[in-house]
Amino acid sequence: MRLPLSFEFFPTKTPEGAVKLRAVRQQLYARKPQFCSVTYGAGGSTHQGTFGAVQEILSEGVDAASHFSCIGATRATVCEQLAELKAMGVKRLVALRGDLPSGYGIGGEFQYASDLVGFIREETGRDFHIEVACYPEIHPQARSPEADLQAFAAKVKAGADSAITQYFFSPEAYFRFVDDVRKLGLDTPIVPGIMPITSSTQLMRFSDACGAEIPRWIRLRLQSFGDDTASIKAFGLDVVTDLCARLQEGGAPALHFYTMNQSAATLAVLERLD
Repeated sequence: MRLPLSFEFFPTKTPEGAVKLRAVRQQLYARKPQFCSVTYGAGGSTHQGTFGAVQEILSEGVDAASHFSCIGATRATVCEQLAELKAMGVKRLVALRGDLPSGYGIGGEFQYASDLVGFIREETGRDFHIEVACYPEIHPQARSPEADLQAFAAKVKAGADSAITQYFFSPEAYFRFVDDVRKLGLDTPIVPGIMPITSSTQLMRFSDACGAEIPRWIRLRLQSFGDDTASIKAFGLDVVTDLCARLQEGGAPALHFYTMNQSAATLAVLERLD
């Protein structure tokens, strides 16, 4: 059985980057994704780039989900942007609190992602399928595992349809999180987020920043390869393919790939899974 797939991209900053990304998307479209999502910079800093990329994906005949964050947003700006997305034909949102830009104090009319989800539902009814984020290894800013679980439950109760996880490399963390959510009486689909491994320095940097755990055995193996890129990629392919296989066997509803605007590593995992 092949699971439904989705792919995440981020807005490019140059015309050359946009051309490269179009080629990457075409390669990944061959895997018939359910949708492709586009990220949103800290404090909405890539708003125009995000919406532009979403529009391009839609014009290429693929369902597109716009990330939508509420840091610094007002109800008026959110309404404006929702109307813009609706007019473009967007049917799916990834609703997030979002990252604070550097040096930015808390501002705007929404404190939590659950506030944003509830407001979108109030204003637009069922116009959008709303995805939210969740953290099998606990959000780095959560006061406790229980508080993190309750924050996720609040997003579901506010109207979220499904969730995409932060990436992880321990399938046990995912299955435990799903079990904990089910014990709360919530049957929301929880889609694992998958990060292909292509560079150990990049992976360490991202993971330290977002609180994703790299198991010690993976970290040590990656460090042992030094600058041997081919060995890092081969090892990463083994690790991530095995992770996806275990998630599929364990009943994950779909797989969401953080592509980093590249196609090769994601395609290699999918080909190996086949």
